[in-house]
Amino acid sequence: MEGLNAPYEFIPNRHERRRIGTPDTISGWKALADGFLTSRCCAFHRNMEISSRYAWMYELLPACFKWAAMAAIASHHVRLALFPLRLRADRSGRGDIPSSLVRRRTMLIKDVHTIRSTNNAIFDDIFWVHLAYISADDGIEQLRTLLGGEHHYAPVLAGFEAINKGHRILQDRTASEGARRWAEDLIWEGNVQLLEHEQRALVQPNFDRLSGAFARLISIGSATTFEVHGVRQDIAYFTSFYLSSLRRAVRHGRRGQSWPRITRFDDRWRWVSMSVVPRFRRFDADPHLIDASLQRIVDEARVSASTPCALPRISPNDDSRTRVNDGL
Repeated sequence: MEGLNAPYEFIPNRHERRRIGTPDTISGWKALADGFLTSRCCAFHRNMEISSRYAWMYELLPACFKWAAMAAIASHHVRLALFPLRLRADRSGRGDIPSSLVRRRTMLIKDVHTIRSTNNAIFDDIFWVHLAYISADDGIEQLRTLLGGEHHYAPVLAGFEAINKGHRILQDRTASEGARRWAEDLIWEGNVQLLEHEQRALVQPNFDRLSGAFARLISIGSATTFEVHGVRQDIAYFTSFYLSSLRRAVRHGRRGQSWPRITRFDDRWRWVSMSVVPRFRRFDADPHLIDASLQRIVDEARVSASTPCALPRISPNDDSRTRVNDGL
């Protein structure tokens, strides 16, 4: 993708590693990854930056970094939930969020900030692992050293073990066609492990904090299109949480069961693993489509960077007006 590497100075090769150095702790890697983001920006701009960094990471190793591409598109969709944070920003880059609404209670500002913090937490937890893996000559050994004793990261390390094994087979020019297909399946299995870790360890604790009204709203609105242009392509790659859940309910019946909700892990993971991932895998098989979609994310982030941050004014007597310029 043209222009993806331009904003970044850290290119994982020996010369750059000698110049910059590589951390030997998780906290060091997280700090390095955080340096890829603007230090002071609003939540909306931070989201756009995170989306474009995921897109860049995927491009470094597209045969293996499937989670990064899915994360780029998912994070890009999150911008819709964060858009209220840009309401009524004035020329100075400041806005008064509650007064932008007809009725303040419709804002559900705490829920919006929960979505913001979830997006940030995912980047903080997983992006650096990809960076550490690709920055070393033997990236899996580096991850074993960093993550081996970390219970929280056990699923992530297991996922990268599978990804690395598949990657090595794909690099072997003598590997048979059958072996290469098995390697591709193994890489996808590893990336799905990363996705499940993300959903279980990072998304679920935050989703448990969402209000019932907001949970119902995002359940209805949750759909994935992978940003494809063209009606026939949109239909082929489109999936909706509610439509998928409804079809399943019709097939299996839902007597005695509560209505599916995307904030419930089992309901959400069933949709993600059985509908979203298979569609994305077909989408990813077309380099033109995936490159075009991720390039649009990068282009939008570049355009967004030229607009002022939306920083809401804070009244000392009104704790519903929350400062959002601190991206994390």
